[in-house]
Amino acid sequence: MAAFNQFFSRMTGTLAVILVVAAVIGGTDILSKFFYTDRKLKYSLIIGIFGGFFGVYGNMSGVDFNGAVISVRDVGPMLAGFAGGPIGGLLAGLIAGLHRLTLGGITATACITATCIIGIICGTVSILLHRLIEKPWFAFIIGVLMETLHLGIVLIMVKPFETALDIVKSIFVPFILVNAIGFSLLIALIGYIERQRNLTLERNRMHSELEIATVIQHSLLPTIDETYPARKEIDVYAGMDTAKEVGGDFYDLFFIDKNRVAFIIADVSGKGVPAALFMATSKTTLQSCVRDIPDLGQALATANNALCKNNIANMFVTAWVGILDLTGGNLTFASAGHNPPVLLSEGKAEYLKIKNGFVLAGMEGVKYKTQSITLKSGDKLFLYTDGVTEAENTSHELFGEDRLINCIAETQGMTSGDTSQKVKYAVNGFAGKAEQFDDITMLCVRLTESDNNDTGEAV
Repeated sequence: MAAFNQFFSRMTGTLAVILVVAAVIGGTDILSKFFYTDRKLKYSLIIGIFGGFFGVYGNMSGVDFNGAVISVRDVGPMLAGFAGGPIGGLLAGLIAGLHRLTLGGITATACITATCIIGIICGTVSILLHRLIEKPWFAFIIGVLMETLHLGIVLIMVKPFETALDIVKSIFVPFILVNAIGFSLLIALIGYIERQRNLTLERNRMHSELEIATVIQHSLLPTIDETYPARKEIDVYAGMDTAKEVGGDFYDLFFIDKNRVAFIIADVSGKGVPAALFMATSKTTLQSCVRDIPDLGQALATANNALCKNNIANMFVTAWVGILDLTGGNLTFASAGHNPPVLLSEGKAEYLKIKNGFVLAGMEGVKYKTQSITLKSGDKLFLYTDGVTEAENTSHELFGEDRLINCIAETQGMTSGDTSQKVKYAVNGFAGKAEQFDDITMLCVRLTESDNNDTGEAV
């Protein structure tokens, strides 16, 4: 019993060191080809050298027993065989075996023979049963069989037989058990490290793709600056901050003809890539319908029916669409379930009274009401998505409609860009350290010149 405890404790201590070293090596990409069958000679040789070093360390920390060195040296050739094929296993077996030969003892020749055979067998098995090598339970079975083979070779080669039998009877339990468990732990460890590596690579790949998607999504939105829309009658600003890399909000601005400009703000349900994909479809569909159909209500109805088709993901879009006549300030608009814009006129900010229709892509056959209002010089229309009013602070309070109204009321005389920045700062200041949970999109239009100074109610 004392011998058993000595063998077991010494071998497990050595094995623990090997596991630590394997974990460090596994942190690099040296063993990353462990799960591939197309092993090149250079890779097999590198793995063979590593496995041989493991075997040498096992020899050096082994326990001498009647001329036999009891150790975990076979773990090295087994690992090298599985990772580097027969060539890697043979090389590791030769390195560990030759070192064992220098230590002398009656089992030296048997041990070098056993380590080489074990390395070759494990390398062959890794080719024939490649997918099973990732399974720790399979590694344990292989470990038991290989160590049983090792002891069998000792019984055959060591003379006298009685001495060999006495050695085998004294060590076979800890020898087989520790080596088999150790090998299965190595396989489990390397497999875990490789899975984590693959997850990291996949996350990096997805992050790179999302960065590209972000660039593509923003390229779909019109760039609004001094070169566009380049009309002295209006001052326009638009911006979008997504909660994730990509989002479902969008805005649009385009000319119907020389003097009529259309602007859209919309919010797709959900966030992330699905919302971004549906956003691209919605933006294209809406722009086409608004360009081609004179009545905005009918344009929304047509867009709704088109978006309902093949809407397998059951997503929907809220949208507000307006067309401003720059020659007289007449604004026609229609809404599909979207937040009412804020109108700032003569220092008074109020929500525009709208007759809201059902969301787009929610149900076919929905009708939408076209409304109109006349703006005058200096009037400002602020459009936004619900990420503005529903922004939360750390106490889960909403920014809300009242704060937005009060903020817009303080922007009399400001440009559209300054107005939007003021709202953005107000929202960020309110939210504080709370995480942004929804996309925030704003579009502000200010009428700077108009031939028609009359203003009216929405009809």
